Amino acid sequence: MTKVVKADAFLVDVEVERTRTDAVQAFLKQETVFVELRTDDGAVGLGYAYTIGTGGTAVLALLRDNLLPRLIGRDARLVESIWRELFASTRSTTVGAITSLALAAVDTALWDLRCLRADEPLWRVAGGFRPRIPLYDTETGWLHLGVDELVLGAKAAVDAGWGGIKVKIGKPTAGEDLERLRAIREAVGPRFDLMVDANQSMTCAEAIRRAKALSTVDLFWLEEPLPADDVSGHARLARSTSIPIAVGESMYSIAQFREYLERGAASIVQVDVARIGGVTPWLKVAHLAEAFNVEVCPHFLMELHVSLVAAIPNGRYVEHIPQLRAITTAEMAVVDGHAVAPETPGLGIAWDRDAMDDRRVA
Repeated sequence: MTKVVKADAFLVDVEVERTRTDAVQAFLKQETVFVELRTDDGAVGLGYAYTIGTGGTAVLALLRDNLLPRLIGRDARLVESIWRELFASTRSTTVGAITSLALAAVDTALWDLRCLRADEPLWRVAGGFRPRIPLYDTETGWLHLGVDELVLGAKAAVDAGWGGIKVKIGKPTAGEDLERLRAIREAVGPRFDLMVDANQSMTCAEAIRRAKALSTVDLFWLEEPLPADDVSGHARLARSTSIPIAVGESMYSIAQFREYLERGAASIVQVDVARIGGVTPWLKVAHLAEAFNVEVCPHFLMELHVSLVAAIPNGRYVEHIPQLRAITTAEMAVVDGHAVAPETPGLGIAWDRDAMDDRRVA
């Protein structure tokens, strides 16, 4: 049998591994919300979602009060059915971050069970396209870092064989952003991908102006220049520049991605498995992007996204931001600048339950 007989949720705070700043915020901590599902044959699936400092207890309350009780007695194999039922039960709070994060914690636990039963890793069960994905680094590009630190980090990424780095922009003037990027481009040469991220900090007019100013450094993409709900602004910006526009980390439904793609407002899709509501909708967004001939480069959660990007034909990059080392016993494998999808059945994350218990806050 495969009926869910027990469903628990708990919250673990994971300290940030280094100072991380952008144009609008700082990464305070990773509030990691876990869901553990046990079926009547003894199988156990563990899924998770996260915030970067606030809202974790709200996600936990939604799970405990509303979602987890609905799972008892359900057949854990019916992943689509369960996702749809839980989504329908939260109509008054969708579409939004809290509900999506709660759904993701449940959905990833169900996918963990699905893969464990198949005795296969997630990347093959979800599609199975290729086991290795190019990496780009974000850890060397935070906004508070000086030019010398940025250059050293970029050179280290080149030496490691990675495909590119991402640098935060949003300094008071375009000239300051350009000075930093020129120094990096001169250090790494023309064959290294250089991405920038504005973290929704600009107006459309300012984004158009800065895109023009930054066009001389051959950017691989311009990420989240405007608030995520400004679809028309992103469409105007995309028409005004040859720099690809990347969006998705702050979008919480398949329909939002469809609108961006239909209007030509997204050149790179950065769908986040936690913020979209789990593996189930993540794969739908990825295949939607494929239909528009658009590549997927997901946001954060490299330990899980490596398997999802490996599953699809239009996955381009995995973002390197290690954040689970404090609560895992093994790191994501990296070979020749590529992230390697784990072969372990399930999600492929080596959780350290003792370390998790030490950091459990609710």
